[in-house]
Amino acid sequence: MTTKGNSADRKSNNSLFSIFVIAGLCCFFYILGAWQRSGFGKGDNIALEVSKHTDCSVLDNLNYQTSGDAGMVDDGAQVKQFKPCEDKYIDYTPCQDQTRAMTFPRDDMIYRERHCPPDNEKLRCLIPAPRGYANPFPWPKSRDYVPFVNAPYKSLTVEKAVQNWIQYEGNVFRFPGGGTQFPHGADAYINELASVIPMDNGIVRTALDTGCGVASWGAYLFKKNVIAMSFAPRDSHESQVQFALERGVPAVIGVLGTIKLPYPSRAFDMAHCSRCLIPWGANDGMYMVEIDRVLRPGGYWVLSGPPINWKNNYQAWQRPKEELEEEQTKIEELAKLLCWEKKHEIGEIAIWQKRINNGFCREQDRKQTTCKPTSPDDVWYKKMEACVTLHPETDEVTGAAWQPFSERLNAVPSRISSGSIPGLSAETFLEDNRIWKKHVNAYKRINNVIDSGRYRNIMDMNAGMGGFAAALESPKLWVMNVMPTISERDTLGVIYERGLIGIYHDWCEAFSTYPRTYDLIHANGVFSLYEDKCSMEDILLEMDRILRPEGAVIFRDRGDVLTKVRKIVGGMRWNTKVVDHEDGPLPSEKLLFAVKQYWVAGENNSTSSQ
Repeated sequence: MTTKGNSADRKSNNSLFSIFVIAGLCCFFYILGAWQRSGFGKGDNIALEVSKHTDCSVLDNLNYQTSGDAGMVDDGAQVKQFKPCEDKYIDYTPCQDQTRAMTFPRDDMIYRERHCPPDNEKLRCLIPAPRGYANPFPWPKSRDYVPFVNAPYKSLTVEKAVQNWIQYEGNVFRFPGGGTQFPHGADAYINELASVIPMDNGIVRTALDTGCGVASWGAYLFKKNVIAMSFAPRDSHESQVQFALERGVPAVIGVLGTIKLPYPSRAFDMAHCSRCLIPWGANDGMYMVEIDRVLRPGGYWVLSGPPINWKNNYQAWQRPKEELEEEQTKIEELAKLLCWEKKHEIGEIAIWQKRINNGFCREQDRKQTTCKPTSPDDVWYKKMEACVTLHPETDEVTGAAWQPFSERLNAVPSRISSGSIPGLSAETFLEDNRIWKKHVNAYKRINNVIDSGRYRNIMDMNAGMGGFAAALESPKLWVMNVMPTISERDTLGVIYERGLIGIYHDWCEAFSTYPRTYDLIHANGVFSLYEDKCSMEDILLEMDRILRPEGAVIFRDRGDVLTKVRKIVGGMRWNTKVVDHEDGPLPSEKLLFAVKQYWVAGENNSTSSQ
């Protein structure tokens, strides 16, 4: 009897101790949040609410064995603690590392392409945030203002001072909406394009911005409900792509070099180059041919700046008129060979439209070589070629797929209705839509700030047909839909037909972005997909690199897989919470919600969340 009584007392004391610890932690985070809100800390009011309502609820459930933990039994192994990386790695981009890049040839921008570290050189530590890191302003304020501490680099404010790109004002950067080619602001420039290109009725929805700078063009296109995939190399202008993502604009580090762009054929409604410094006439027109591959039949190509209208501008550009004349002549000739019809040229802006039936055009002029009949979407690390990709004779070629965005989002894409993707039908597409609406509604019940504006930059690591992004669709957010290169089916073209954006990627490598560029990451079946392909630890460390402090992750996978995931992130400064499948405890698929803790360079606090 005495033994039982002592045991009960010990259990009671342990329970009381656990409650006091949890309550103490919640109070600590509440006081810390109040200090941050006072202006002396790093957070904003939204971050404070997340700390109060999300983090403490996560802590409260860490050791609580719900029915959702079935199949997620702790193996008792010690949690590995991941140390912070050195402060010099604050903005580390593994596959575009400057030191490694300089060892590659400069010809055709090879040194600016992806060059990932071998396995034995990978950093296996946590990338710190800069001291004083602040959560971004909510959209649309973030379009115009970025906290200086998040990307403290002033070189662009000096080099582009007269072009109105970016200005430093106290503790923020301000982006006035100017650019080299739009001195009257991005709105005026876009409205001029819209006088030729149908941007105001939803017909043009997806755009590609090559050499985007700080992506003001893409930022202001959101006003017309057009979403741009912007890219620029990591070059001497520090942090262009980082600034774009801090502003809440889709962007990746990338370049037109020797490798095909990581997008499917017939993806974009519009492509754009505003003084992007790409030699369009070089290498037998290879870069224009690559734009032709990713541009939909009927799509538009915009070129502004040199050499357009060189007769009136060569003196201002301080370039020989003979050189500019030759450059524009070459572009015009290539456009004709590609069957692009010139629609507009005024000032320094020229607009071409890709014809719908390019097969017929090619029969009329055999000077342009056509590509061999292989998959036009097999592009990952594939060499760019100066050959034209012919399109299949389906409804999308005749223009039937050019529906307004509101209709396009949930309509059956022509790639599916035409039967070009084995195993997919209109029925499977509509069922997938239904399921993802159900999943997302369940997510919102658990994390009620998902569609509040708290999360602007969202990534779906295994996007399927884009159902997650379609169910979330809102002007407050955008989703980078990632198509793993090892997926059984390539449905990235389907995602673009829906008016969404995405990219090919292999998660055994680092993503082409700066650290801290995504607010919410969705990982559906990612770790089941990559089982025995590469290290789960490496993938999770990459997720940590690209996730903002206080950013969230939603894992959906088998219970045994999530057990391993939870064990690893327990040493990564993440708080976790296991949740039942929305259909109850019986499905083998489980959900794991995680929140990345706030910490910055120079802090030595423990990495454990246990």
